[in-house]
Parts: sequence; C-alpha cells; structure tokens
Amino acid sequence: MAEEGSQQDENESNRQIVEEFCKPFVLNEETCQQINDLFLAELQKGLCKYTQSKADVKCYPTYVERLPTRCERGKFLALDVGGSNFRILLLIIQDVDDIKVESQNFQLPPKVLTGPGEHLFEFFAECMSNFIQAHELQSEEFNLGFTFSFPLMKNSLNEGILISWSKDFECQDVVGHDVVAMLEAALSRRDNIHIKNIFVLNGTTATLISCAWKHKETKIGVTIDQDTNAAYEEKMKHIQLFNEDRLNSTMLINTQWSSFGDHGALNFMRSPIDFALDASSTNPNEAIFDKMVAGMYMGEIVRLTMIECINAGAMLKGNLSEQIGKQMVFNTKLMSQIENEKEGAYQSTRQILETMGYKEATNEDCDNLRYICNTVSTRSAELIAICLACLVNRIGDPYIVIGIDGEVYNSYPNYHERLRKKTKQLVRPEHKFSLQSTEDGSAHGAALLAATEGVERRHTRQTI
Repeated sequence: MAEEGSQQDENESNRQIVEEFCKPFVLNEETCQQINDLFLAELQKGLCKYTQSKADVKCYPTYVERLPTRCERGKFLALDVGGSNFRILLLIIQDVDDIKVESQNFQLPPKVLTGPGEHLFEFFAECMSNFIQAHELQSEEFNLGFTFSFPLMKNSLNEGILISWSKDFECQDVVGHDVVAMLEAALSRRDNIHIKNIFVLNGTTATLISCAWKHKETKIGVTIDQDTNAAYEEKMKHIQLFNEDRLNSTMLINTQWSSFGDHGALNFMRSPIDFALDASSTNPNEAIFDKMVAGMYMGEIVRLTMIECINAGAMLKGNLSEQIGKQMVFNTKLMSQIENEKEGAYQSTRQILETMGYKEATNEDCDNLRYICNTVSTRSAELIAICLACLVNRIGDPYIVIGIDGEVYNSYPNYHERLRKKTKQLVRPEHKFSLQSTEDGSAHGAALLAATEGVERRHTRQTI
C-alpha cells in the first residue's frame, strides 16, 4: 500500500510539472480581450493606406465585390493551386439543384517547384490542355477562376502580383510579377485552350464564395489547415486603400492574418516554447500567429513541450530518445489520433510513443501526452475564435455564416466545438453566427467567381 501511495504521489507530482509547462497555452479572459483589441487595431492599420505597410495584418483588397446569386448558369473552369498538389475543376451549372463537377488532381514535379517560373506556368498549361482534351472541351470558351494561395498584391480581379513564396515553392522570376499574365501567356501557347477572362483569388476568399452559394448570409471565410487565413466582407467606407471613390458598398478583404504578431504584438502571451519554435524555424520572426495555431506547427509545439517535461523527469522516465529529438517529427495527424482515443484508452498513444523510441510508456505518460495535445489544440481553436469573434462584431450583422475549410477543422477531434464555443463566448449577444464546413471550397469558389463575374460582364456588355 505504501508503495502504491508513493507511486501515486509521484504521478501527481509529474502531472503538476506537465501542467506547469502547459500553463502558458491556457488563455484567460483578460488575455482573450487583449488579443481581440490588438487584432482589431491591426485590421484598422491594414485597411489604411498610410499604415498598411507597417501592419502585420495586411488586409489586401480582393476586388471581389459580388457574391453568387444562384442565378449563374453555364460551364466554368477553375485552377486551384495551394501547394505541390493542384487541381483543375469544371463546374457545370444547369440549375440551382443541378450542378455537375468534373475534376482532376495533379502533382507538381519537385524540379518545377524550384525551377524557372515560366516552367511552372507551362506545366499548368500542359495539364489544363490535357484536361480540356479529355473532357472534349477544346471548341468551347471559358471564364477561369484561378485560386493562387500565396500572398498577392492586387489592383483588379485580373491581376495578382506575387509578394512572396511559401510551401516549398522557390520558382525564380515570379515574385514581383503578375501571376495572371504569366498564366495567360502559357495558356495562349496552347491551341485547344480558349479563355475569355482569368479571375485570381486566394483560397480563403474562394472558401467564402463557395459557402455563399449555399448560405447567402456568408460574410467570413476561414482556412484552418497546414497554414491559416481569413477573408471577410468589409464596408467600402472603411477601406482607405483606394485613391478613387468606389461605387459598390462592400468588398472581400484577404486579411493574411498568419503574420499577426510578427512585430511583437503577441509576445506578452507567447510561451518559451513558441519563441524556441520560431527561432529554429526556416522563417524566424514571420508567420507568428500561424506558428501558434496552424497544423504545420502544432505537432512541433507538442514535441518541444514533451522534451521540457522529459528533461524535468516528469515523463518517460526522463529519457530523451533519438527520434523525439528530430525537428518536426511529431505532427498534427499524430495529435489527432491521440485525442481521438476514448478516455482511459491508450492503444494509439502507445503505438505513437513506440515509434518515438519509447516501448515502455506508462498510462500516466500517455495521459500526460494527451493533456499536452489537448492544451495545444485548444489554444489553436481559441486564438482563431478570438479573431473570428472580432470579425463578427466588426461586420455587425444580426446573423452571419462563417465558411470554414481545412484538414484541421474538418478532421481534428472536437476542434469544431472548441472553436464554436469560444467564438460564442466572445461575440456580442446581439450577433448570431454559424460555422459551416466548406470542403473543397478553394476550387468550387474559384469556379463560382468565374461564374459570377462572367454573368456580370456579359450583362454589362449587353447594357452598353
């Protein structure tokens, strides 16, 4: 009995140490309000031409001023580029309830990711040509929605200047250039491709547009995946980035919120683990918000926390394995498997720890690892919820639909509920909202933008 009591005391002591290391991940009410105020201030800086250059949240205008009305009809193409896997999609709208989708996924060869930019766009054109040939579309003319999920500076729907690469892309001679013009040039060299207009947008804006087809109250789009971002509908009178008066009342804004905190605004609530992760990353002092919330980084936060707990003797008998010392070896998929197990069940957790070099993990080790995963993933959901609530309150409509896409949101256990619960706590009582999963929103949204703009431009030409 004495031995059991001693072991229980040791387990409780170890758990206290683990909880102490995880304490910075738990957000109190005061911290939530402070983050909300900082995010709102960054939004306002990003929307003003005199302060945008200094803003972490850049608030790039998308020039999307119309959302689908469900009156759109016809055939529309989309090219959806978000990473080394990209997609071509054909959307055929016969009626509101008669929509057909044909799509094909493609893989960019590694040499194309780092070679000349011209080769990248030639590869897109080659795949587009093959797609059109396979679907016998070579005699038809299309509007094309082009989802390009990298930071873009836009002056119209038909222009997108690449600001920077990410996601293993390092193609030469593209940064600072118009990606629409480069795509047009490549497509023009193919005899079987006939494109009237190309409309460029980022993935989160496309998610918002896709959700708006089903839910007209959609005003916010969010991506929660390997990286994160949000787009929202802003009143033109608050967008102080144009020299001329704009006739329309609203425009979708691409926040690029991944950089929130890049100049130190969030340092007051970042943990030592967050600073260590950033210092060892390939892009120090950049994407600070993403490094606390995105799927690419959550597993690394867990790994670094485990190492602190192991070094303190609170987990895995204080032994550091060779595997656990490898950067980025622990990912969000493993976290998801651990949190998906029923309480008291540790089969998946044990298997994961075994692959990390620990064949004799105790129940307490497994439970402590689950606790770390839970606090890290909960912080992710709550930080995003703070920014979402800020956007809902800013828009001010009585009811808003938030369209969300991304593997973390769609697949991570209980993430949806944590996000919904925290957003509800922070949204003012007079505003209501709902979260709508919008799977494959980036491709569908691009095609729907082509449909919406194609109809509008046809009507404009007829009026003239």
